[in-house]
Amino acid sequence: MQYTGSRYVGEFVDGRMEGSDAEYTLPTETKYVGEMKDGMFHGQGTLYFPSGSRYEAVWEKGLVVEGTYTFSDKLQYDAKHWHYCDGYDRRFFTERCDGLKAPGIAQLTNMDPPRKIPEGCYDCGDGFYNPTTRVVKDYKNRFLRSAVSGR
Repeated sequence: MQYTGSRYVGEFVDGRMEGSDAEYTLPTETKYVGEMKDGMFHGQGTLYFPSGSRYEAVWEKGLVVEGTYTFSDKLQYDAKHWHYCDGYDRRFFTERCDGLKAPGIAQLTNMDPPRKIPEGCYDCGDGFYNPTTRVVKDYKNRFLRSAVSGR
């Protein structure tokens, strides 16, 4: 794990991660909390993503048997009955829950109020890109990556 940048808190059996109260954190800060067996996700467990979303699932030998993805705004993904932003209803989830804004007040994103984008920068989904410095910083102003080759 020291080679991959991951962290593990939990029990080991024969040198492998195993137990019902495991916590495995990836270098991306995505965190798995749940059961592990033979070094793999196995049993009940939840992946928590840095965006605030989560994936609760039953795992078998590292593979999902059944699971539910919930976005950070509490919208749950349902593959069979997915009617969010389809051809008939283009409202954001917050508009479906809280109602539409008054005429003349636009809602441009699901986040209300929207995230403030620093002057001269662009929101690229996981942070802000500054074309002057060619650097992407996350929403907490921490360095994510450089857009310059070799850096």
